[in-house]
Amino acid sequence: MEHILGNDWIITSAGGSTGEAYYAQGERKRLFLKRNSSPFIAVLSAQGIVPKLVWTKRLENGDVITAQEWLEGRELTSEEMRHPKVAMLLSKIHHSTELYDMFVRIDKDPIQPYQVYQNCINQLNELIKSIEVKKALDWIETMLPMVENNTIQQVVCHCDMNHNNWLLSEDGQLYLIDWDNAKIGDPAIDIGMILYNYIPENEWDQWLESYGINGDQELLNRMYWYLFIEMINKHEEVTKQHKYKEAAQFQQELQRLLSRVIGC
Repeated sequence: MEHILGNDWIITSAGGSTGEAYYAQGERKRLFLKRNSSPFIAVLSAQGIVPKLVWTKRLENGDVITAQEWLEGRELTSEEMRHPKVAMLLSKIHHSTELYDMFVRIDKDPIQPYQVYQNCINQLNELIKSIEVKKALDWIETMLPMVENNTIQQVVCHCDMNHNNWLLSEDGQLYLIDWDNAKIGDPAIDIGMILYNYIPENEWDQWLESYGINGDQELLNRMYWYLFIEMINKHEEVTKQHKYKEAAQFQQELQRLLSRVIGC
């Protein structure tokens, strides 16, 4: 990165799983740099969803470097995910026609529930499939026609609602960062991740009101459908890695969700 900015900048790793993000400190400016960031970062920046995009540069090898404002701020805590600002920003994202159109132009394939279901089935080890996984798969298969309903409005889903991806600046501006896994799909994907993981059930209606919709059983079933898929996939992943303690935790979480959804 030094050859891009010059010797007057101090560049340090910003961490992360890819190792492609950096902090750059100059005499009068600070930047957040990322290699091959989301191609729609300009739209996200223009709408105030991510910190302001300062510039982009394409390197000779084809890589694209983006520079955004480096803001003083912090990640949201788990408890702060209950704040109406989170619901309102997510609603803004889901209702953004500019963001949706950009995804369509760059050929972002929408999430297809049947393919999601098949991928989940194909990666399972039949020899270690637990009773909980079998029950969840039966429910997923039963609900598949409802989830595939063509009348469900497709939106841009972030697909990773971890509280660490929500950045609150010192001036109170809320941002949603790390868009590498975003896809076009059912808004219930994002909504379910937040409600189930962060919001007490007796506050779901209030949170959904801040988002701008009324919750009903169909929305809940779609949320649960994607949550079951996510839990099964994670359970299978850690099992294959011989992380049996984590696998047991996911199995317990799966049982709790089964008890909530189908009472068993």
